[in-house]
Amino acid sequence: MAQELAGKVAIITGGASGIGRATVALFIAEGASVVIADIDVARGEALAAELGERAVFCRTDVASREDMRALVDFAISHFGGLHVLFNNAGVSGAMHARFLDDDFADFERVVGINLLSVIIGSQAAGRHMAKHGGGVIINNASIAGVLPGQALNTYRATKAAVIHLSKSIAIDLAEYNIRVIALAPGHIRTPLTSFAPPGVSPETAARVQQEVGAAFDVNQPLKRAGRPEDVAQTVLFLASDRAAQITGVVLPVDGGITAGDPVNHLQEIMAARARALAG
Repeated sequence: MAQELAGKVAIITGGASGIGRATVALFIAEGASVVIADIDVARGEALAAELGERAVFCRTDVASREDMRALVDFAISHFGGLHVLFNNAGVSGAMHARFLDDDFADFERVVGINLLSVIIGSQAAGRHMAKHGGGVIINNASIAGVLPGQALNTYRATKAAVIHLSKSIAIDLAEYNIRVIALAPGHIRTPLTSFAPPGVSPETAARVQQEVGAAFDVNQPLKRAGRPEDVAQTVLFLASDRAAQITGVVLPVDGGITAGDPVNHLQEIMAARARALAG
């Protein structure tokens, strides 16, 4: 490892599993001190114990304004500063409801976790960074915030808002040498995208993952399955000095999904034309 983050202090929300966990481990390997923020105490504490004294867990309900502000204060008091905030925590909300059928029962929860936490966390971290030479704020959005689609209405709206917010505060905070970037991960294999119902056997979960993965691949030009480590490596680059001139952008980590439709529709059209002419 190149120790690209040696001497840096980072907060990673949703750090006990998935993309967050992979980023925590990579940041520690690259020399950072990391506060793992999560509501899952057992996993968070176990991960901190596994990674050593430069990792510490802080139980955080990211939808709570008080918890997010206390999280930033904790990082500063425990490690003596704050250089990187990765607003990673997120939930999908209702998975299957079409718009006319959605009762929006989880609206406040999804907005609180996906959007409010980013706003409050970015402000609290930004206030410290502005007085201490700058820093980096990386907000985890989604391709769902870039590409419209059916269902997941509240989720899509929050992720689109995270993207717009990131660009806006990148402009606002640039004078303080604070860089702000939004990520748009695609179909990354995490617990959030497993689609396996709770309590099923490992064999069933693996079968669900395989079938869902095949469905994911349909609109992804690169047929390689996205992993949490792929996003973690991107976060590392953006947090490092190698990305010193990058701010206010939305960076997809999606295997090419947002580049455009991978299906050769012209070929389909010409085949349909040929069938019609032959008939």
